Amino acid sequence: MLDRIPMTRLGYDKLKAEVDHLDTVEMPRLSQQVAAARSEGDLSENAEYHGARESQGLMQAKINLLRDKLARAVIVERAKEATDEVVFGATVVVRDLTFGDEEIFVLVGAGEEDYDAGKINVASPLAQGLLGRKVGEKVAIDVPAGTMKFEILKVHFEE
Repeated sequence: MLDRIPMTRLGYDKLKAEVDHLDTVEMPRLSQQVAAARSEGDLSENAEYHGARESQGLMQAKINLLRDKLARAVIVERAKEATDEVVFGATVVVRDLTFGDEEIFVLVGAGEEDYDAGKINVASPLAQGLLGRKVGEKVAIDVPAGTMKFEILKVHFEE
């Protein structure tokens, strides 16, 4: 996994804060649970001990995944000037050619995605299909759920 992960400074800081919280608050709490369960005696039949150890392992795996993302992060400044081309940081208004409704997507870096709010990771198949396209273009994008067809109506940048 040598691929670089584009992020804004905000996304990087958000991921870093999450790693710090998991490392300094959650892992010590889980370690205390493991120690308390261990003190109850026979470990072979101690469900609390095994559950706490499993939780600790899952937490460590999550921390490792986030640290890997941070290590591969490339801080990208969002474009500020107006353009008719879809680029990182852009807000894109599209018309779904299948259903006819308008949708709004904001192309963001890792750690900032919020699919309910229309913020999509720039590395996602949908964002990759929109990148470099211009206002007025019609695109067909293969995504895991099938093929999505859009017409790009507007590209702008929000502060």
